[in-house]
Amino acid sequence: MASTIHIDVVSAEESIYSGEAEFVVVPGEAGELGIYPRHTPLITRIKPGAVRIKPAGGGEESLIFVAGGILEVQPSTVTVLANTAIRGHDLDEAQALEAQKRAQEALSNVKEKQEIATVEAELSTLAAQLAAIRKLRHK
Repeated sequence: MASTIHIDVVSAEESIYSGEAEFVVVPGEAGELGIYPRHTPLITRIKPGAVRIKPAGGGEESLIFVAGGILEVQPSTVTVLANTAIRGHDLDEAQALEAQKRAQEALSNVKEKQEIATVEAELSTLAAQLAAIRKLRHK
């Protein structure tokens, strides 16, 4: 019986993480998904939030912010195909707060429903990113 699972986190730009892990937690659309070795296969969309990876053999948990994407789970492999993925240590709280401020200002100036939906989605992603930063800071 395998006690680890291979995890790949990939964005459009690069491979963010690839390695063996004891488990991974992914922000699924219906809530967080905890995945251990030999998990039942599934494919689902993920929402913006933190992917938490517990590496094999112990060590510090890795945190990766994803801005949505697709999760594929096989019994020995987990693949996260993220729209955008940022390693936890690369997250910048000041930059995220500034982007959130600009998006809130833009929201007050837009009139069309499509523009409003786009800005609200951006605000939601930024809120998830800030939550991931705070989670990382409190480890």
